[in-house]
Amino acid sequence: MGRRVFISVAEASADQHAAQLISCLKQLDPDILIEGIGGKRMREAGAIIHHETTRKAAMTWRAVLRAREVARWLNFTKHYFSKHRFDLQICCDSWSMNWHFARLARERNVPVLYYIAPQTWASREGRIKRLAQYTNQVACILPFEEQYFRTRGVNTTFVGHPLFDEIPTQRESPGPRFPHRDPVIAIIPGSRRSEIKGNLPPLLEVGRRIREAFPNSCFLIPTTESVDSMVREMAGDAAQIDLGGFDRVVPQCDLCLVKSGTSTLHVAAYGVPMIVVYRINPLVWNLAGRWIVKTKKIAMVNILAGNIDLVPEFIPWNGDAGAVASCAIDMLRHPEKLTEQRELLLKVIRPLDRPGASMNVAKMAMEMMGESRS
Repeated sequence: MGRRVFISVAEASADQHAAQLISCLKQLDPDILIEGIGGKRMREAGAIIHHETTRKAAMTWRAVLRAREVARWLNFTKHYFSKHRFDLQICCDSWSMNWHFARLARERNVPVLYYIAPQTWASREGRIKRLAQYTNQVACILPFEEQYFRTRGVNTTFVGHPLFDEIPTQRESPGPRFPHRDPVIAIIPGSRRSEIKGNLPPLLEVGRRIREAFPNSCFLIPTTESVDSMVREMAGDAAQIDLGGFDRVVPQCDLCLVKSGTSTLHVAAYGVPMIVVYRINPLVWNLAGRWIVKTKKIAMVNILAGNIDLVPEFIPWNGDAGAVASCAIDMLRHPEKLTEQRELLLKVIRPLDRPGASMNVAKMAMEMMGESRS
């Protein structure tokens, strides 16, 4: 009987990363059977998807509202595991959901590979105990994470960052840049509806103020299927919308206004200067966030840069457009700041800038399945 894998994801980005992994697994073993809960990308890559889990992805308190859905998916999986034997459970990102699936698999003696470790180095370090308890191996995507987790008892291997399996390897920016032309600016408010609702309106106001200082500014917004109609309705004629166009939009830009997250690495891969924001309710931040988050910096590119404050970050951001707009206008009025940040971004991203993460994880998975059958 051929190998059988179950993969669980909860959001669009994990669906994309899992899809890349599925393609690599099928390259290594064309007869492998891959099932799980996830989204469109996993299905297109050849997985059997039992429940769609990516359309309503949420964060912070809104994630609590998904608890009933998660319980339903978990109950389905529990019954499914009782009828079918799997060689491996792969949990991809999304700790708040996936630790339950990891525990379920381990209780049934199914080995667990956790791909994209929770960022316990940034907040809620107590999660490490469960990570060690419910996983056999962890595939981490940031260079410093391997030692961090290993010294805390988690069997961890750095595999590379899946972003660089998914974006073009040749990323030369086309044509002249500002100030040799009018400024082109991207607004990247997030991939979840809750993020769009919180970040986009004040970012559009930032754009309006930039346009007052630079009347010929052009604004672009890349979107995904799950939020495209929402963005178009909210943005109106304030920006040009490009569905699925992140890798078309960003190379054209002189500056990006970016929601904190993996998007900052994606923008940095093109060497495009950025300002990073993340909208959060001040009450939520003061009651919980400031006590949970341990890192002084939040933006991933700033964390990777070490002691350098590489990009301006407004986190937590209460939606005040004035400070962000002033920062952007200052950068545009001093183009040398854009040039300096561009060079530093490319330097910081260089150690990560190579494909292979998905295949590395696929090989790790195959080894684990070989061990479980021996």
